[in-house]
Formats: sequence, C-alpha cells, structure tokens
Amino acid sequence: MEIKVINKGHHALPEYQTIASAGLDLRAVLEESIILKPLERKLIPTGLYIELPVGFEAQVRPRSGLAFKHGLTVLNSPGTIDADYRGEVKVLLVNLSNDDFKIKDGERVAQMVVAKHETVEWVPVEELSDTERGAGGYGSTGKK
Repeated sequence: MEIKVINKGHHALPEYQTIASAGLDLRAVLEESIILKPLERKLIPTGLYIELPVGFEAQVRPRSGLAFKHGLTVLNSPGTIDADYRGEVKVLLVNLSNDDFKIKDGERVAQMVVAKHETVEWVPVEELSDTERGAGGYGSTGKK
C-alpha cells in the first residue's frame, strides 16, 4: 500500500523494524529535549503529515519497551488518525512511572499501524438474538 506523506522533520520516514512488524516506529521531532514528569502528558510532534485512503485508519500505539521499562504509554491508545485528517501526526504520551523521563529528538516514542476499517449502517430492530452470554457484562464470562 502506498501512502502520501510529507516529512517536515529531519529524521527518515518511519520504518518497520523487522519483516513481520505490524507497526512503524514514530520518532519525536524536537528542537530540544522534553522532560515528562510522573503523571504528566504531552503531545509529541513527529513532523509527519499523511494522506490515508478512505476506508483506512492509522492507529498510534505505545511501544512495549517504553511501557515496560519506563512506564510511558499513549494516553488515548490506540489513537486514531482518520483518512480525512491532514494535520501533523502527534503522539499523546503519558508518564505512568514515578520518575521523570527525558524525551530526546529522534526518540522512538510510539508505533503506527495502518488498518482497514468498515463503515457501519445501523439497522434498528426491536430485539437481538439470544446468546449463552446474554447481557453479562464486565467479568461475567467463565462464572457460573
């Protein structure tokens, strides 16, 4: 799949790290490093502007290494970039650790997965089909 991109940053375009990777690493584009304090959140610029085909979205997700080692995650995970959005791709990072984290220019701060999605058409009805689970909600499966 080809996606039109404008790179206003000074880093190479995102790449897959392995042949089987689903996500492309997004890098911070910063004039100077940012300190993210515990429980603080900030929008991190990437310098990227993309044009997705209709019927696709880009999902911005946390990087597992940053999450495990440093408690950093994407706050609205996954963040969705719609096909009609033309602004800069930014990453909403939050620091869930007890320590400050320094984000440097070029740091791989998140990953982006491009995925096809469906558009629904609602069909109003008076009742839904029965299932074994029924209306059981959070934590209801596997309990008798």
